[in-house]
Amino acid sequence: MSALRPLHLILAVIAIAAIALPIIVVRLAPPIPERAFEAPPTARRIVTTPKVPPPPVEPVEYASIDPDDARAVNAAIPFVNGPVPAARPFRFVGGTEDFARATDCLAAAAYYEAGDDPPGQKAVAQVVLNRLRHPAFPKTVCGVVFQGAERATGCQFTFTCDGALGRTPSPAAWQRARDVATRALRGSVYKPVGWATHYHTDWVVPYWSSSLDKIAELHTHLFFRWTGWWGTGPAFNRGQQPGEAPIAKLAAVSDIHRIGADGPATAAALAAAPYKGTTPAPLGSDNEVFLTRLNPAQAASYPAMAMAACGARARCRFMGWTTAAAAATSLPLTNDQMHAMSFSYIRDRDSNLERFLWNCDEFRNRGSCMKRMMLRAVPVPKVDVPAKGPEPLEGVRRKSSAEPATPTLGNAAGVE
Repeated sequence: MSALRPLHLILAVIAIAAIALPIIVVRLAPPIPERAFEAPPTARRIVTTPKVPPPPVEPVEYASIDPDDARAVNAAIPFVNGPVPAARPFRFVGGTEDFARATDCLAAAAYYEAGDDPPGQKAVAQVVLNRLRHPAFPKTVCGVVFQGAERATGCQFTFTCDGALGRTPSPAAWQRARDVATRALRGSVYKPVGWATHYHTDWVVPYWSSSLDKIAELHTHLFFRWTGWWGTGPAFNRGQQPGEAPIAKLAAVSDIHRIGADGPATAAALAAAPYKGTTPAPLGSDNEVFLTRLNPAQAASYPAMAMAACGARARCRFMGWTTAAAAATSLPLTNDQMHAMSFSYIRDRDSNLERFLWNCDEFRNRGSCMKRMMLRAVPVPKVDVPAKGPEPLEGVRRKSSAEPATPTLGNAAGVE
């Protein structure tokens, strides 16, 4: 035991030093100056905003180059580095008729741009909806698809101005395209193309292709997004506007687009898209007049029905009612029948007259409105005539016929 005493002493000294030394260091150290606490940078919300306006939407113009050379040029453009985030699901705004028109506009873009190919159709539909939500493009589906279609060149989707709409798809192919469009409008997302706003086939070279980010390839189509902030998800922050306009160019494939602005263009479009339903027979007393009952749920087909019923007649009158009790079966029409009429079509080719008229109290935003006029017989107020009095006495002066008579109060009183 005595041999261990020096070791105990050494351990005791080490223990005392381990305790005392930190205390001495703390007491002798200089004071630390106080400073305000700052949150780390990661705790702050950083908001990024663009410093330049949205890029201009250029007309589609192609370099004059051989298809094989174009493929070589396109292959030399590298794909962008980094992720390609998927677009957000689309949420449609508008009523039933707006949805029907938007569906057929989107289906037309999908079919005529990608053919009867479901993946290609989904990619085209995604690009259209991406454009709608970007500040640089129109805010309706049909507006995006047919942007620039009124010009011979410069349309954004070539099928709208190159005559491709003259080719009518088969009913089955058209329905498949409509199914793709319907799902896209209800939130289905085609992820491979991300936030792409442009695309082209690999055998052409648009002038804008080298200035955009190349992000995806599908069959022979290449997809692009704008560079910088305008090609990122936060830039796609605009909402859709309700009110899809009818497109006369789609009349051959779309019943809902057969209703357009009044005028020769609509009549020509309807003539090019024959009505396939049942048409009424003309009156037995007048082969140029049609009086018929109409189904209010089929309002979109009224103009086409009238055109089909009138056929090649130079003069024709088509009148319809949605209320059975008010419908006329013979001429002339009563005032009540004229007031209750729902739709009419008038044609007189000798006078260059062709018009579709709507009861706008019943159907809003369809086209030209009928004049709402009611002619009713108004009873004349009864005026009490005083009873005939006794014969005037002789010697009493009578009023001369030349003197002005006192005006009788009636319906014209107070009118200047």
